[in-house]
Order: sequence, then structure tokens, then C-alpha cells
Amino acid sequence: MNKRLILFTILVFQGLTWNKINAQTTDKPNIVWVVSEDNSKHYMSLFDEHGVAVPNIEALAKDGLTYTRAFSNTPVCSAARSTLISGSYGPRLASHYHRRLAEVPLPEGVQMYPAYLKQAGYYTVNNAKEDYNIIKPDGVWDVSSKKGTWRNRKKGQPFFYVHNIGTTHEGHLHFSKEYMESHKTKNNPETVFVQPNHPQTELFKYTNAFYRDDIQRMDKEVGDVVAKLKEDGLLENTFIFYYGDHGGVLPGSKGYINEVGVHVPLVVYIPSKYQHLADAKKGSKVNGFVNFIDFGPTIMNLAGVKTPKGMDGKPFLGKGVTAKEVAKRDETFSYADRFDEKYDMVRAVRKGKYKYIRNYQPFNFDGLMNDYRYKQLAYQEWYDLYKQGKLNKIQSQFFETKPLEGLYDVENDPFETNNLADNPEYAKTLKSLRKNLIKRELCMPDLSFYPEFYLIKHAFKNPVKFGQDHKKDIKRYLKIANLSLLDYSKAAPKLKKALESTDPWGRYWALIVCSSFKNKAKDMIAVAKKIANNDNEQINRVRAAEFLGLIKVQNPVNVMTNALYGTKDSAEALLILNSIVLMQDGYNYSFTIQTSKIDVEVANDKQVIRRLAYLSK
Repeated sequence: MNKRLILFTILVFQGLTWNKINAQTTDKPNIVWVVSEDNSKHYMSLFDEHGVAVPNIEALAKDGLTYTRAFSNTPVCSAARSTLISGSYGPRLASHYHRRLAEVPLPEGVQMYPAYLKQAGYYTVNNAKEDYNIIKPDGVWDVSSKKGTWRNRKKGQPFFYVHNIGTTHEGHLHFSKEYMESHKTKNNPETVFVQPNHPQTELFKYTNAFYRDDIQRMDKEVGDVVAKLKEDGLLENTFIFYYGDHGGVLPGSKGYINEVGVHVPLVVYIPSKYQHLADAKKGSKVNGFVNFIDFGPTIMNLAGVKTPKGMDGKPFLGKGVTAKEVAKRDETFSYADRFDEKYDMVRAVRKGKYKYIRNYQPFNFDGLMNDYRYKQLAYQEWYDLYKQGKLNKIQSQFFETKPLEGLYDVENDPFETNNLADNPEYAKTLKSLRKNLIKRELCMPDLSFYPEFYLIKHAFKNPVKFGQDHKKDIKRYLKIANLSLLDYSKAAPKLKKALESTDPWGRYWALIVCSSFKNKAKDMIAVAKKIANNDNEQINRVRAAEFLGLIKVQNPVNVMTNALYGTKDSAEALLILNSIVLMQDGYNYSFTIQTSKIDVEVANDKQVIRRLAYLSK
């Protein structure tokens, strides 16, 4: 055989081999996620009458599906992105604290979803934000950097590409008064909508207009990504998901599990070639509920990958998923705990149009100082107007004691201003949603019934196993926490028993319940004083002092400051400092913190530094 014939034979063989490989890979769709930071659905006309036009996102919707009820489960970056990358609820994994003080592992047998796509032959690229609270194993992404692109994949290889847009991030609203005076917005501040729980001031009008300008700039960047896909001839082979990474970012949204904190925009462009993987007509709206826990399983399903048992989510597109079934989905679960240096514990379940919120520490008012939030002028003005007594009842709620339970008709009251929890007409709905939440917390189980610092020490090696091993304990703590929902006369005997428990976290929750009852729990003063003076857990001394301070029986300053000086754990110090700031700002106690008395490592913690800087002003 001559050289030309040999060469020809080799080329033909290579071509046949390549075509075979190409046939194996190109039956899988490309998947692109375009993610904008800090956007709830309320500011786009595609989703809300008070929003602005977003023509590039609207163009995707015309050739795809608009999801009117998509939820991030939690209202801040790292906690939401950890939910996405794991397909699992944060309180089950302990991945829901922002910013992380320590990373947690994935559940046994579960990988981050891009790893499954890689195993299925995909080229996986993230450009560029990760921000996980979960330990990232090797091999999750082929590329994760600001230079990441699908263009470096092998010929014929399907790809999964994530494109992050920071144009709408909260930090963009940290402008100065001087900037505001010199910079005009494209959207008219005088005609822009300001939500009813905000003061209707010139600053809030300007901030709303400025934010909507950012959204429209973000929309152009979405268009840029689509244009590149079109340039490469990829549109007919590519699913494009546009969504917000959680809600935000006007005051009271990011960091709070109300609708503007967790209800995100979601549009999915459906390529004609893969219409069979979407059981719905292009251009239609999907009213079924979808959650961040579902996003990973959805793209895995589009890629032909089975969802592993350790994930909480389920697909809403792809083989085996019907439009009828998705339309029946009508629930979402949300959670909020620590955001930077600010602690709270709030859970919510929405079913249909009704949303139930459980405030486990109602004495922690929403407007408690959080350094990053209060860099925004609108936050500062809102608080100043409250202190001056210039806000109405609805606008003042953010800075006042919260109800133990909230129930809202969010379709008619999207900014959750009218609490229906005490309305007898809604008693059945309240009871049903409360039961729903309790069941969820027990099934996970919800690890936040332990303080974060304890979890870091004892659970973070394997949080899921820890939760399963301590299910009975968590159930007991939940029962104690829910004593606050009873009439005090019925709760008192069980509350006293819990205060005298040998289990420190039983005492911990009993003290929180005392603080929730406030003056109704005066007959617990004597045992609370003993705990404040003698408990072997510093945080329980603080919780006891908190209760006594709330009802003005005993000044909490000495107990709290001594606990701060006594701890060598920065996470415990943060929790102590949260109570100190609450006592100072909410209940007018005066603290003088001597930094030299604080453990050196504790005093050098970034979040602790923020609290100490604020308290020293």
C-alpha cells in the first residue's frame, strides 16, 4: 500500500472516529447559566408591574419559559450558592451561615453537580464567582476563573457554562451623598415606585431609580452573553437560564427571608432542537414553585444524569418531567441565620399564596446593626427617621420587636405588611403551615437548634451524620422553642423543667423562650439569675442576662462583658456580641468594651472587629 493510500486510510478512520465521538456528545444540550447578583423579581416588568423593561431577558422569555415562582431558599450570596452547588437545604448541611467561619463537607456519596456533568462528558466552566460554604473537592470545574469560556472545549464537546454578573450587587448602592448630588439616574426618581414599608423620601426614590438603572445595565450584559452564543452558532443547541442569585438589594431585602429577599426572577430559553425536554409551550409562564435546591438536579436531568439520593431537590425540566406535575408544585422553604456579624434564626414556608414565618428570637429586631447593610445611605436614613419618630406603623416594623409568627397573603400583600397570624379567619391556614414547617425541621433535621460555635466544634466534620445522630435532641430543642407559642400558663411547667435541665442546649432554648415571653415569664427570674451567675456555658449566662435585661430586672452589662472576656471562641464571641448590640440599641443599656481583655485570637476575628468598632463609636 503506497504512502498516499495509507494516509488516506488514516484520515478516513480518524474522521469516522471523530464523527462517532461527535454523535455521542452532541445529543446532549449545552447549558448556560447567566446569574445576576442581588435581584428579586420585583424590579423587572416581566414579573412585576412596578419593574423596568429588560429587553434581552424578555427576548429569552419569548423563546422559552418564564418561571413566576422561583425561590433562592435563602437571601444571601454564600448561603444561596451553597444551596445551588449542593442541591441541598443549608440547615441540613450547616452551609447556611454567611460569611463562613469554617467550611463543611458535602453529604457522603454526593458531589457538587458540575462533577456529575463532567463525568457525563461535559466541559464545565464557571466565570467566575463561587462563594461556597462547602469544601470544594478537586475536579468540580474544568475552569473557574474570570477568563473562563466555553470556547476552549474540545470539538463537539457539550458544555455547562456559568456567567456571573456583579453589576447589581449591593455594593453598587454604597454611593455617597456627593455622588448622589452629581449623578442623575436614567429612571426618574419622582415616578419610580417605592414600596410601602419604606419612607417615601427623596433618598429612597433616588436609590430605587439607581437600582433600576443597574438592572437595565445588567440586562445588556445578559444580551452580550447571548450574542456570543449566537456568534458561535450555539443558540439552537443551548439551554440558557437567567436568574438572580437571591433577592435584594434595597433595605430589608437581602439578608431577610421576605419575598424581596428570596423570590428571584427565572427565565429559561428553550432551543428548538431540545423542545422535547420541556413539556411546555415556548413563551408561556410556569406558575409552579421551583427552588434553588432544584436547579442542579434540573440541569443534570437535561444532561441525562440521575439525581443522587443525597440531594434534596428534584428536576423541573428534562426527561420524565411534565408541565402538569410542575404546575402542582406549590411550596418553598426559606431560612435565615447569621449574616456577617448579625445573628437571628428565622424560618419560612410558603404554600400557594400564603407565607408563614417563624421568628425564633422575636426580640432580635430586623434592623439590628449589620455593618455591610448600613453602608447604604437608605438604611442609615431609615433608621434615623425611626429614631426621630417620623415613620408610620408599617415603616417602623423593621426596627421593632417581631411577632413569633407571621402569616401573609403575599399575592395581595407582596411586601408582607399585614400579619394575618392573629386573625381567626386564617387559623386553619396558620396551623397547617406551622405543622408543615415543624415537619421539615425535624426531617432534615435543622442543625440551627445548636449554636453555630458548637456545631463548628462538634458537627462540621460530618454535619449530616451529626444531624441524624442527634435527631432526638433536636426534636426536644424544637419542642422547647415552640413553648413560646403556647399560653404562658400551659408553657410554664415545661419551661421551668427545661431551665433546670442538665442539657445546656435545653437551658439555652428555655432562656430564649423566656425572652420571647418577656414579663409573662417573671416567675422564672430566680432560676434565670442562677444561670446568669453560675452556668458552665458562657452563652447561657448571656441568654439569661438578656432575658433579665429585656424585662428590666437586672442590668446585663457585667454578665455579658465578662462572658465576652471569658470566651476563647470567636464564633461564640460573635453570638455574645449580638446580644450586647441588641441590649445597647434596642433596650438602652450602655456598654464599654475593653478590647485588651478579649482573647487575642477572638479580637482579631474579622466579624468580631466589626462589632467592636461599632460598639466603640
